[in-house]
Amino acid sequence: MIPAAIEKLERKIGYEFQDKSTLVQAVTHRSYSSHNNERLEFLGDGILNFIVAEALYAQFSTATEGQLSRLRALMVKQKTLASIAREMELSDFLVMGAGELKSGGFNRDSILSDALEAIVAAVYGEAGFEVTRNLLLSWFADRLSVLSLDQVLKDAKSRLQEHLQSRKEDLPDYKVLVTEGEAHAQTFTVQLSFRTLEDDVTGKGSSRRIAEQNAAEAALIAIGVDLPHE
Repeated sequence: MIPAAIEKLERKIGYEFQDKSTLVQAVTHRSYSSHNNERLEFLGDGILNFIVAEALYAQFSTATEGQLSRLRALMVKQKTLASIAREMELSDFLVMGAGELKSGGFNRDSILSDALEAIVAAVYGEAGFEVTRNLLLSWFADRLSVLSLDQVLKDAKSRLQEHLQSRKEDLPDYKVLVTEGEAHAQTFTVQLSFRTLEDDVTGKGSSRRIAEQNAAEAALIAIGVDLPHE
């Protein structure tokens, strides 16, 4: 890769490497050379998952473990990482074998996401954890700012309803037990019951809808139905 291309890629990433060869390795696909980005991608995946988990833990102080896991899955899934890579125009800098280039590998989600994870590891190896964390949070800033629990709660009621209907059971009953707080900052507590649920469950939320979704999620857990993951 020529120096001008490396410099342009560094601007896209937001980090200037002291050792340019590490960056070149991070964008080198296995189809081109045995000195490729596979090992870096392995390490970058772990670093990325931790930093995103840490950010979500701080951002969503009331979220359950399951909700945090699904939010993280949403943030670090292949499609999301490939989207970030495309925003950086990373496909323009991938080093690949002729066969992969002809087959359109430079625009494949799996290859783009792997290269992005490899870049994470390359930055970490040279600059350490704090620099890597700050860089990653800048990459994810827009997505984290619009993320909400609704995105992982929205299917719980539907999933519970489908489960009960598949067993020809009556639909669940949702009842608001308590509404607390001022009009602009209310908390709702909803009780959920149905015939085969041994003990009623409750859910809380800043709206009735979210409270019902939380109750439905609790019910799914109570009856042993696996919750969906991204």
